[in-house]
Amino acid sequence: MSTRRFERAGRSSRRILLAAPRASCAGVERAIDTVERALAQHGPPVYVRKQIVHNAHVIADLERRGAVFVDEVDEVPEGALVVFSAHGVSPQVHTDARGRRLRVIDATCPLVSKVHAEARRFASSDHTIVLIGHEGHEEVEGTSGEAPENVRLIASADEVEQVDVEDPDRVAYLTQTTLAVDETQEVVEALRRRFPGLVGPRSDDICYATQNRQDAVKALVEECDLILVIGSRNSSNSKRLVEVAERHGCPAFLIDDETDIEPDWLLEAETVGITAGASAPERLVQRVTRALERLLGAASVEERTIATETTQFKLPLEVRR
Repeated sequence: MSTRRFERAGRSSRRILLAAPRASCAGVERAIDTVERALAQHGPPVYVRKQIVHNAHVIADLERRGAVFVDEVDEVPEGALVVFSAHGVSPQVHTDARGRRLRVIDATCPLVSKVHAEARRFASSDHTIVLIGHEGHEEVEGTSGEAPENVRLIASADEVEQVDVEDPDRVAYLTQTTLAVDETQEVVEALRRRFPGLVGPRSDDICYATQNRQDAVKALVEECDLILVIGSRNSSNSKRLVEVAERHGCPAFLIDDETDIEPDWLLEAETVGITAGASAPERLVQRVTRALERLLGAASVEERTIATETTQFKLPLEVRR
């Protein structure tokens, strides 16, 4: 039994603590709204390259409305309408789309677009760009595509010594926007030890929503015996929330929805925390909360707020009317 559980052993009621902020961020809401408006204005089918955001429930809902998700633009009929996902695409994808005369609506998150611009800026000054991120993630592929000759991808501090650079005095770093803040800082510090002249972005690449959700989990861990993170398996920022909780000594599980909850997890849990990754809709939080209330038996529900998010992004011009 954990120290936290000993401290609360005398309490008769079980609690559910909701992290705030949680669930969909401004970039995710913008991307989903873009597809919904494209469907309303043009009618189905509307093609979408890759998943518009990494959440199975969102994808299934949009498919029911007439969105067709494809891996590459060569699967889209010539001249058709295609939406690019929130994770961004490389310049080559734009070129391929023009070659097929596709009508493009770009739903790239503005914070990802910022990283793309930084990659172009560093490449123009002949810097080797160390991109901290996960191989195969769409965001990393898009950023790498902005300056493929300059980018070196690493995922951890252990890889820093293996980075091959042209000029040790001209090294820059960028990061995937959905990484764990603490771990990323460790990588940057390792890079700076090897390359003292290391330069970085004008402002942090890890997005405000990712950081806020991680900070909210850190605020929960001291009160919780267990944290449930709502998000799909391919959601990078959701998986990072699980890792943050576990690094701070609290067991955590990633679930798509309430049907993934294992009753055995709750046997010794007096206080259960709930959060959701930035690509998960708030409606899933409410469903999981109701299910936990039933499973825990008359549990109280409280919210722990560490920040208030007011950020909003304008929709792409093509769907603003």
